[in-house]
Amino acid sequence: MKGNDTRKEFEELAMPHVDSLYNMAVRMSTNKEDAEDLVQETYLKAYRFFNTFQKGTNVKAWLFKILRNTFINKYRKAISSPSEVLYEDIELVNSYVSNNNEPDTKESIDTLKSKVESLDDILGDDIKNAIDSLPIEYREAIIYSDIEELTYKEIAEIINVPIGTVKSRINRARSLLRKNLWNYAKERGFVKREK
Repeated sequence: MKGNDTRKEFEELAMPHVDSLYNMAVRMSTNKEDAEDLVQETYLKAYRFFNTFQKGTNVKAWLFKILRNTFINKYRKAISSPSEVLYEDIELVNSYVSNNNEPDTKESIDTLKSKVESLDDILGDDIKNAIDSLPIEYREAIIYSDIEELTYKEIAEIINVPIGTVKSRINRARSLLRKNLWNYAKERGFVKREK
């Protein structure tokens, strides 16, 4: 019975954030399939270590931290052994999806593709490309701040840097976006055209 209580509590706290995690994963990996894998692995780890989550703290920030660390670890692993296929990871994910005792993020992730596509439609290709072209440390800071609306403190905890560094990265990201989107803004009448 305790396992079902844990599962229910996990689902209530963590599952409402799957959209935000998926959106961030797409921006980090720039590939929707990799983003799905990243979110799924994040939820696997979060559920596995849910007993370490401190109740009353920000579950969204905790999940983003797991997502970020998972992304970094996957990146490091890919660099160190790019041709190696880890069959244990494939089996783990497959058993996770087929095991009814675990939360089913697969169904939620399938519905997210349309949400990300609609976000891309709202932003437009020029804006999406400008965000995606930012260096990863600026991209994640601006997404956490301006899209996910996290506080500086929450962002600092997620990416393990001082608040001043978070502010600096957000400022630098906005500056780069302003520079990269100048023509876009002029064409759409957001700034006055020069005569």
